[in-house]
Amino acid sequence: MDIPPFRVTAATLDVLEALLGPDDQLYGLRIAENAGRKTGSVYPILARLEEAGWVVSAWEQDEPSARGPRRRFYRLSPDGLGAARALLLHHRGAIRQRTAPAVRGFAPQPAPEWRGWS
Repeated sequence: MDIPPFRVTAATLDVLEALLGPDDQLYGLRIAENAGRKTGSVYPILARLEEAGWVVSAWEQDEPSARGPRRRFYRLSPDGLGAARALLLHHRGAIRQRTAPAVRGFAPQPAPEWRGWS
């Protein structure tokens, strides 16, 4: 396994697990909730993962409406998907799903493209 270009912490592994989950509309707060971490630690991790090319992000294209400011959506890049799986297997021995019940035959995939991705 290649050495990742960032420090691997338990919080980093939790964020990667959240990104591998079945949710395809992942924004910072939802990732933090799914990872069981505070946003103050999740956003810097997402920035490091994006800088390393493991994650790509895009701002929400719809109008924010009454719910609040625009969201920034995150997903694993194709390279990040394989690297995240390998890193989690190396560090934890298996990929856990925290937010979803076990689904027979479920294989995490990169989130599908949505409007606004370049």
